[in-house]
Amino acid sequence: MRLIIIGAVAAGTSAAAKARRNDENAEIIIYDKDSFISYSGCGMPYYIGGEVGDAEKLIPRNSAFFKSKYNVDIFIRHEVLSINDKNKTLEIKNLSTGNIFTNNYDKLIIATGASAVIPPVKGAELKNVFTLRNIGNMNQIKNYINEFSPKSAVIVGTGFIGLEVCENLKELGMDVTLIERLPQVTPGLDEDMAVYVEEHLEKNQVKLFTGKSVVEIKKDKVILDDGREVAADFVLLSTGVRPNTDLAVKAGIELGVTRAIKVDKRMMTNIKDIYSCGDCSEQFHVVTGKPVYRPMGSTANKTGRIAGDVATGGDLSFRGILGTGIFKVFDMTVVLTGLSEREAIKEGYDVVVCHNIKPNKPEYMGGKEMVIKGIADKDTGRLLGAQIVGFEGVDKRIDVFATAISYKAQVEDLFHLDLAYAPPFSTTKDPVMYTGMILDNAIHSDRKLISADELEELISSSKNYKLIDAREASQYEENHVETAISIPHAKLRDSLDQLTKETMTITYCNKGVTGNAAQNILLNHGFNEVYNLSGGHKNYSKNKKSL
Repeated sequence: MRLIIIGAVAAGTSAAAKARRNDENAEIIIYDKDSFISYSGCGMPYYIGGEVGDAEKLIPRNSAFFKSKYNVDIFIRHEVLSINDKNKTLEIKNLSTGNIFTNNYDKLIIATGASAVIPPVKGAELKNVFTLRNIGNMNQIKNYINEFSPKSAVIVGTGFIGLEVCENLKELGMDVTLIERLPQVTPGLDEDMAVYVEEHLEKNQVKLFTGKSVVEIKKDKVILDDGREVAADFVLLSTGVRPNTDLAVKAGIELGVTRAIKVDKRMMTNIKDIYSCGDCSEQFHVVTGKPVYRPMGSTANKTGRIAGDVATGGDLSFRGILGTGIFKVFDMTVVLTGLSEREAIKEGYDVVVCHNIKPNKPEYMGGKEMVIKGIADKDTGRLLGAQIVGFEGVDKRIDVFATAISYKAQVEDLFHLDLAYAPPFSTTKDPVMYTGMILDNAIHSDRKLISADELEELISSSKNYKLIDAREASQYEENHVETAISIPHAKLRDSLDQLTKETMTITYCNKGVTGNAAQNILLNHGFNEVYNLSGGHKNYSKNKKSL
């Protein structure tokens, strides 16, 4: 059996390796039009910044490695020009010699990846303008920096790659400006979590322009849509990627609603014996079951393995994705998994959210705060998504949330997890457990939460309410939410006669815990409608629109 794979990065090589494990006798051939194969694309920003000193560490395997270990023939600089599914042949061009030839297949796997989106901006072709998608791009950027020593950089787009490159360019001593056409950075996050990233970027002397677009690039500056000019010796276009589907479309292979190649759970396309995997193919979401396109290296490896297995008689099938992502910007870690709040609302869920601000471990062990946003379905109690910004221990918490969502856990299940505890690693009640407790209370009891946005709307409305600052009086005097009155938690029981049980009441503290305690006192004394401010004054002050 002859298996041909088009593409030799994450998905294609994973498919080949699994196919060989299944079938020792199959003839396995990979064609790739690039010069580099099986590389770590996610490590490229760190080579540019110098944290990775040797580029070869990002390209640990070559064609000879795959031949010796897997008996797989990989031909680089070979572009597949067309697919004829009727007679199962490929037309292939050797880009080094110009020779065009045909080859036949029994099974075909398309793993053609994705390409950087280049926005239609005047000047995008200039030599100081780059994208970062492959090793060739990385080398061009590194060579340019070494030769011209740029002092100012503009990065257009604030996704994972853009922010990782931002950090590394700052390490090289450049002045960096980020341009984002959306009103926030990090489009995958909800706005109330993105503000923490924005604040951290500004703290590290990164200039930000949100809600702006670049209309022209020149050799030493970019021009924004409002006419402002920003100095730029170096420009990176980090505005997303699109799946490489031209070859598939010419062959009559169906695309999905995301315009990536449509596949079933076994990576099969609509044409017999042709499969697709990696960044050129469409996925589906674990929570909604609907098609999504989230090109990630982890997903490429997973879908490649499935395609290689099925093509050689295996029974693996894809179980979907959550869009779990993680990146570091300076010393902050940013993670997300599952549905965002805006995505959940768009899908029709009756959403409950919380903002849980807790240290990753006790303060006496050097714990640092993380902000966890949990998103849940009020009707079923199912956890839908989570987002975290913090400095330590963030990665392990998001993996717990991702696992819980994958297995359709309810928020109450989070409290019952038997998580590891010792002071160097966690608090006795882990932040994951606290998040479950807060959401469970909000869903299954009368301990309701109110968000910063909802409180702002309430303040600007004509509704009757009472807002209680349950912190110490000195903290209230220093800064407080407008319209709030100061009743410290310790004095609340003695101050109940100042309040009316029938009036909507909101409590808050610094981060939410004492506010919840004050809320409990009021509810236990017969107050009808009491809310606790999610994330407390700290989260409110970050998200208050008028600040």
